[in-house]
Amino acid sequence: MQSKEGLGLIVMEGAKAFGNLVDRWLCRATDAPEGFTYRIEHEEPRFGNGEAKAALKESVRGMSLFILADVLNYSCTYDMRMHKGIPMSPDDHYMDLKRMISAIGGKANQINVIMPYLYGGRQHKRTSRESLDAALMLQELTSLGVRDIITFDAHDPRVENAVPVNGFDNLLPTYQILKTLFRPGVMRDIHNCVVVSPDEGAMTRNLVFASALGADVGMFYKQRDLREVHNGKNAIIKHEYMGVDLTGRDVLIVDDILDSGGSMLSVAKKVRERGARDVVIAVTFAWFSEGLGAFHEAHRQGYIHRLISTNLTYRPKELLEAEWYEDTDLSKYLSYVIYSIHNDMSIHKLLNPAEKIQAFLEERYFKKQP
Repeated sequence: MQSKEGLGLIVMEGAKAFGNLVDRWLCRATDAPEGFTYRIEHEEPRFGNGEAKAALKESVRGMSLFILADVLNYSCTYDMRMHKGIPMSPDDHYMDLKRMISAIGGKANQINVIMPYLYGGRQHKRTSRESLDAALMLQELTSLGVRDIITFDAHDPRVENAVPVNGFDNLLPTYQILKTLFRPGVMRDIHNCVVVSPDEGAMTRNLVFASALGADVGMFYKQRDLREVHNGKNAIIKHEYMGVDLTGRDVLIVDDILDSGGSMLSVAKKVRERGARDVVIAVTFAWFSEGLGAFHEAHRQGYIHRLISTNLTYRPKELLEAEWYEDTDLSKYLSYVIYSIHNDMSIHKLLNPAEKIQAFLEERYFKKQP
């Protein structure tokens, strides 16, 4: 890999913890000397009235820049007038990202944005007279000079159609989550598990895990009341299970996003009522927008055994210390992606790690089947 004169990593305020891990892997891959960093020093100060700016503290002229932003980090706060400690919203983080691109001022050779959770990703389609936030964001970033946009497990990957002639890479944490499943104590009998989709929309990702493990599949069907909307969602009338018998078998439930977690806990309780033994939930992004209390209680009552998520976005200390939580690290994987893009190498195998998954399962899974 080239020296820092060729590569720079701008870690926005919300992504510091994850960004430091990525930087460490990049330094290790390049045998960088002790104390070396690819991080570009910068500031994101705010004025007393709430306005903000971005300022670079070192030159980025001619560099290949990767800007890492976590638009979901609500632990970042700012002061405005007499109000102290106001949590930053996704809108605040996204505006800071645009400010940073503006501060670069076209002096870099190329700008790539790494946004693990795609800003506006859940507002990806129009069903009435409403905004198309994800598409608007992608077009806005490319108009500002961003060459590639790198994200993880986009809620609807078809959103890349908004920028058909620009780079858009949707990375999946399937391999890393599969490895987490094999940690001691995570799943009691992985050879006899059932993969259950929480709804029809998540069926594809659950089929990927079921195919890899050679497991049976089940699904919950949500019948919604299209006449009523609560908190931006249609009310659920029925939540029915379709699939094989779950009696005495471990269950794996996979999805991309866990928001409040109410629907996921409902699924966990229903499969336990159908005789399932241990329930393991795996998601790419775990937000717990209504706190962890319900999950602590669900674990205490035996409805969930483990919950797996990634370190791509902010996780509070309470979650990291929960006995039922398993953290999956994606920093090494992302460092490989940055390395490859910077050196104009193909990332095909990183986008589709089928061979790595097969090799891992051959060693850790199939050989140990009775």
